Amino acid sequence: MAAFSEVLLEVWREVGRHEAIQDAVRAVLRLLAKDLPVDTLVVRRIESGRRCIETVAVTREGMMEGRTECSRDQMKRLLAWCREGRVERRPPAVVLSGLSGEVLAGPLNQRGDLPGLLLLSAKPGRRFDTQHLALVKALLAPFSVALENDQRLREMVALREAAEAERQALLNRLGRKDLGDSIVGADAGLRLVMERVDLVTKSDVPVLILGETGTGKELVARAIHRGSPRAAGPIIRVNCGAIPPELIDSQLFGHDHGAFTGAVETHKGWFERADGGTLFLDELGELPLPAQVRLLRILQDGWLERIGGHQPIHVDVRIVASTHRDLAAMVAEGLFREDLWYRIAVFPILLPPLRERIEDIPALACHFAERAAVRFGLPQLLPTERDLALLAGYPWPGNVRELAAVMDRAALVGNGRCLEVAKALGIITPLDPRNKPGTSEEVLQSIPTLEELTRRHIEATLIHTRGRVEGKNGAARLLGINPHTLRGRMRKLGLNWMAFREE
Repeated sequence: MAAFSEVLLEVWREVGRHEAIQDAVRAVLRLLAKDLPVDTLVVRRIESGRRCIETVAVTREGMMEGRTECSRDQMKRLLAWCREGRVERRPPAVVLSGLSGEVLAGPLNQRGDLPGLLLLSAKPGRRFDTQHLALVKALLAPFSVALENDQRLREMVALREAAEAERQALLNRLGRKDLGDSIVGADAGLRLVMERVDLVTKSDVPVLILGETGTGKELVARAIHRGSPRAAGPIIRVNCGAIPPELIDSQLFGHDHGAFTGAVETHKGWFERADGGTLFLDELGELPLPAQVRLLRILQDGWLERIGGHQPIHVDVRIVASTHRDLAAMVAEGLFREDLWYRIAVFPILLPPLRERIEDIPALACHFAERAAVRFGLPQLLPTERDLALLAGYPWPGNVRELAAVMDRAALVGNGRCLEVAKALGIITPLDPRNKPGTSEEVLQSIPTLEELTRRHIEATLIHTRGRVEGKNGAARLLGINPHTLRGRMRKLGLNWMAFREE
């Protein structure tokens, strides 16, 4: 047998040379088979919480693949054996499931934990001697490192898949095929807006995007980030109106372990997570006055302190904020800090409502119709001239967001035959040539019921208010009824106002 140290050095080299643990196991087996009567080498991961042992790498296909389930008692005995840290010829039987002949097994430790097992099976009719035991025990260290690297690689893959899933969800929510897609209307109704975006992207000044709900403020914010030197960094959107007042500080600035009851670990706030990138503060006008004070300090010097922390933390974040409220009027009323207003409104961008850029409706309607066809698995159908005329004559209190909802509804009601734009808008069109009713009964059947019209009207109002029922800008006030009465009517109609709120 080659010198013990030389064999161990070669094993370390092979483990370090291969990124995939499966390749490392095969390479080490070829190395060991020169001097040891070894036939199979297996690395298994112990999952005590799920009470199973998973095979991570094996040199012989079809052997010990997948997972071996353990009873509570089997897992207890297995962990007790692993804590002894010895290489054994006779480990617990659950470890040997699928192997025959003599086996050497030892635990793979990782920073005091017991993540896995290393198993070597002897060739038929061969046995391991004392010298082999010592070598196998020395192999536990390199394979512990290999198993840890494999775990980190799996975590990276999982994070990458989660990021891709989040990216796809964002694209679906924004109705885009790619984050680099141009904004619909950039060359028409939004031309002046995009000119201002181009002016500010290369700088690092705060930007305040003003406009009614549903006008596309988030799209503009992402366009600013995408064209800035921070494009490689993260862009994180925070809806200031959706955070409970008691959690605002924790969510924005983070907290240290033990800062309050339930703070079992250190939590990074949105500012730290957006470090090196852009933080998009949506609905800034909803931020309470105490939080505005702390936000002002970060804007001034870039330093923050977590709740319960005593060490200042510096962050490099660009702020892009948006609101549908009149912040200047709120400053006059004492509802918004004047110093924060001057700090945040360095470069305001006003988004016009959809009713003021009618020329964009055809392009937007076609875009949302194509998106609806993809989302619902329907044939690609585009709005007709009559459909576009109906859309152009609608006031659009919910702006582009409402238009997207109307096109989704038109596609669903049409069910692949046509786009029922008139029905989606709640317009009675019994003489529509596409319907061609032949009898008065058919005409009456095409007229929506009062309950259906009520439902559509409430839906349109909830879209406009983003699901808000009570308050100054709530649906109840716009509809002129008591909030409790409105909730009761929505329950009767099967409407869930939470579904209209943004994440």
